[in-house]
Amino acid sequence: MKKVTVSFVLNGDQVEAEVPATWSLLRTLRETFELTGAKEGCGVGECGACTVLVDGMAVNSCIFPVAEVEGKSVTTVEGMAGSDGTLHPLQKAFLENNGVQCGFCTSGMLMSAKALLDENPDPTEEEIRTALSGNLCRCTGYVQIVESIQKAAETMKNKS
Repeated sequence: MKKVTVSFVLNGDQVEAEVPATWSLLRTLRETFELTGAKEGCGVGECGACTVLVDGMAVNSCIFPVAEVEGKSVTTVEGMAGSDGTLHPLQKAFLENNGVQCGFCTSGMLMSAKALLDENPDPTEEEIRTALSGNLCRCTGYVQIVESIQKAAETMKNKS
């Protein structure tokens, strides 16, 4: 099987991996780097459970070819917290506002929300719902997730 070597920044650290050329970014993250926050739900880019940030943009890592990550920066949910373990305001808001139930979709929701807030620190409810449109949740009905993102945006705005 043909392999490729990719070099990229992963959660702030320069990394390199030699993996089969057919692997997705998700498979590389989970099997090579043992980062299991991103989940494979559907495997076809429809559910958002595998969402990570590539150069700040939310992508479905289950359909993102690993070779395309060469030279880029990847952030996973494991890279959101501070180096001292301090939770990102989004993570804290999800916990405090019941934005997490079974947890399967949570990492993808967090990454989509982070991409949104990095680009638009004061989104409307409609903008939040649009940003989450590629992320499916079967438990919460989205109300607590949207409220969590609104709370995180408010907290982040007040810290500026």
